[in-house]
Amino acid sequence: MYRNDHYGPIDKFCSRHPRFGVPNLAMYIAIAQVVVGILCLLPALRVLPALLDFSRTAILHGEVWRLVTFILIPSGVGNPFYTLLGCYVVFWTGQMLEREWGTARFSLFYLCGVALSILGGLLLGGTSIYYIHLSFFLVIATMYSEMQVLFMFVLPVKMKWLALLDVALILLDAVQYGPLVLLYVLPSFVNYFIFTWPFWSVKLGFARRRADPQVINFKRAQKQAQKRAQETGGYLHKCAVCGITDQDDPSMEFRYCSKCDGYYCYCANHINNHIHIHQD
Repeated sequence: MYRNDHYGPIDKFCSRHPRFGVPNLAMYIAIAQVVVGILCLLPALRVLPALLDFSRTAILHGEVWRLVTFILIPSGVGNPFYTLLGCYVVFWTGQMLEREWGTARFSLFYLCGVALSILGGLLLGGTSIYYIHLSFFLVIATMYSEMQVLFMFVLPVKMKWLALLDVALILLDAVQYGPLVLLYVLPSFVNYFIFTWPFWSVKLGFARRRADPQVINFKRAQKQAQKRAQETGGYLHKCAVCGITDQDDPSMEFRYCSKCDGYYCYCANHINNHIHIHQD
């Protein structure tokens, strides 16, 4: 294992500002896109995407709202099925990524992706939020490449193959519409590699995979906790956040956090939702 606290400024920022960001951000984005998608079905509002989409020319002429509103345009706009499917994927992948990373890191990931897309749009003349939302899926596929999902709710497929399919479709778009498509994709891929660089640095051999002494000693710490519990007749595990013990709720699962300095135990509700403790 390699330690997240050695990754760099992103993790340090998130650990120092745990309340940064918007909880359930992906849910709000998906809901907003569904609303826009429904409004676009009305005959009087079919021009709505043209009014909200990113356009460098329009922005330079004072329509500055386009710097933000392009986020609200769903993929497959005009087709209810593809709109709902696209919004569901945004919600599902975004919620999963927020649970894995935490609100601060996920919000920062989305904010940086949008900022890079805006910068790219100002340089190229246009951009799309589709590729930022696609990067949600690519990050999850990077972390859980062997996880199976039901493609089109029917066919079980591993995440890594769906990720490769998405990359292949992007390359197909580049062949069909020209290499300019790759420039539109570039901001989201830059953002993806910034936030997954610790994984790739080890994978590509730029950083050595180092054994975490805390992980090595977790079993020893658990044995010591068991011994203390037997000697005192007390609890075996206690959450460092809420204080719940295995005596309070025997069905509760407890885990040790490898990102905290020391052997801190957390319940299932807080193992992915707590401020990491560092001894500076």
